[in-house]
Amino acid sequence: MTATVLSVSASTAGIKGWPEGVREIDYLSSADNTRQPALFYAPQTGGKKPLLVALHTWSYDYRQAEPDYARWCIQNGWCFIHPNFRGPNRTPQALGSELAVQDIVSAVQHVEKTCRVDTNRIYLVGVSGGGHAALLMAGRRPDIWAGVSAWCGISDVGQWWHDHSGKGGYADNIAAACGGAPVTNSPAAEECRKRSPLTYLGNAVSVNLDISAGVHDGHSGSVPFTHSLRAFNAVAGEKDRIAETDMELFYREQKTPPGLAGEVADPLYGKRKPLFRKISGNVRVTIFEGGHEIVPLAALNWLAQQRKGSPPVWEIKTPVDFKPLSEITKSGL
Repeated sequence: MTATVLSVSASTAGIKGWPEGVREIDYLSSADNTRQPALFYAPQTGGKKPLLVALHTWSYDYRQAEPDYARWCIQNGWCFIHPNFRGPNRTPQALGSELAVQDIVSAVQHVEKTCRVDTNRIYLVGVSGGGHAALLMAGRRPDIWAGVSAWCGISDVGQWWHDHSGKGGYADNIAAACGGAPVTNSPAAEECRKRSPLTYLGNAVSVNLDISAGVHDGHSGSVPFTHSLRAFNAVAGEKDRIAETDMELFYREQKTPPGLAGEVADPLYGKRKPLFRKISGNVRVTIFEGGHEIVPLAALNWLAQQRKGSPPVWEIKTPVDFKPLSEITKSGL
């Protein structure tokens, strides 16, 4: 299938916040046989190429400016797609719905038909609402991904409603998407469960999965980093899981509890140094000195080392020389 370029951006330039070469397309989603929009880049050189699927945040859509993802792909000769997956998370069609899930799958399938994709190197990355979707897709479609990098993601939609209940904003978004307030035993609570990564992450034990969050998130950011710790627990072996008491103390004090390991050296995080890190099989969690944000250099270099069906590579001995537009990408939305 040939990419269909939308009339609003028939040239390769002019998409605000994105590098030249990224173009706007639509593709057929098998969810409901509708054309869905995305931003897309295909390298011009031959041979099979890695594919990076990058996911927009909670309150935005596929045109959200997240240029470092595409800049990395242009520099390194990767294919790239930034799908809409039904837009901001405030309608029943969005927020981890069956439509949104299949839109992401169909985006991958579209690129496979359009480019020569190395199917052992299909990667997924997202922060905030994109982190939620990345965790969800790791559990829903573990067969696709060579590596998933999820930052500051919501792992339990119902819990996140409780985290923001009475404050409007995100809680209202969840109620609008899920059919009301997800109080105990309500249809909305069941809808939240179906849209939550925790429901499916047990399926992701074979996926190379890297989960990261800032230690101040939830205090100065919108997603308590306990969501990331619980996502880790859902995939980790029983003996490696983090105790709820340690988790609660860690979150309350915003520093590593005595019962957990201390700082970890990882130069890819720059000034956002890791305070806590734990590995279990194919999953790793990192809590770093920071807030609600992604460190692009760490995320993209880690993904580049992963291969489908091979054990995860945790130590990046020779990182790619890449200069993000910012050391971090903040995402409060």
